[in-house]
Amino acid sequence: MALSRIRFENVVQRFRVIRERPDTLREVFTRVFRRGSRVYDFNALKGVSFTIADGEAVGVVGRNGSGKSTTLKIIAGVYRPSSGRVEVSGKVAPLIELGAGFHGDLTGRENIVLNGLLLGLSRREIMAREDRIVAFSGLGDFIDSPVKQYSSGMYMRLGFAVATEVDPDILLIDEILAVGDADFQQKCMARIEDFRQRGKTIVLVSHAVATIQQLCPRAIFLDGGTIVADGPAGEVLARYIESLEGHQEAPHLTQEGARARG
Repeated sequence: MALSRIRFENVVQRFRVIRERPDTLREVFTRVFRRGSRVYDFNALKGVSFTIADGEAVGVVGRNGSGKSTTLKIIAGVYRPSSGRVEVSGKVAPLIELGAGFHGDLTGRENIVLNGLLLGLSRREIMAREDRIVAFSGLGDFIDSPVKQYSSGMYMRLGFAVATEVDPDILLIDEILAVGDADFQQKCMARIEDFRQRGKTIVLVSHAVATIQQLCPRAIFLDGGTIVADGPAGEVLARYIESLEGHQEAPHLTQEGARARG
């Protein structure tokens, strides 16, 4: 029986939402104590349960606001669930937001050290991997420039190169492959496929059906914070696409190499 890497049991993630942004400090206090306050609770996840085994590659799909990124952030430890149980076993490398963990005033090379330490490597281990990270990123002389000067594609190159060189047990990817040039995207896909072949656990959030079909035998379809379907990728993706008929997003999903709209 395969080891369980990720387990969600009846997970609820609740956020406090303010409908209108107050313009003054006085308005903040007025609205807090006034009846009919525009502050309300929003459940991004509503009793979500699933298990992902060691070595599984799972795609997570759903419209914007369905709870996909929230799920990844809970796995990564960014959020602590409001209720329910979450178990994550192994080293996690999250590629969730471009530039997350980067310090804008530090160079790319300095951020390699910073990110490596955040991901659990020792300084000696980082130094042993630095040349490979720089080579994979393809940033050239820009590696010694402050990352605040980087484009979104350059952020993605560096973040992906660092996270995958750490050799994690679990790789989390949230749409960042939608930026960057085609050649580097192919390099990323090849490395993800190598991870899959080596039995790493991969959770991939994407609107690009072709990418999930290529990499993930299993898919989870989230809608409104609940799981609509969980099973073989072909069946789940067909149900997802069917649900999008009549929505503006749908035409982008049937094209090879489709990119997310956000």
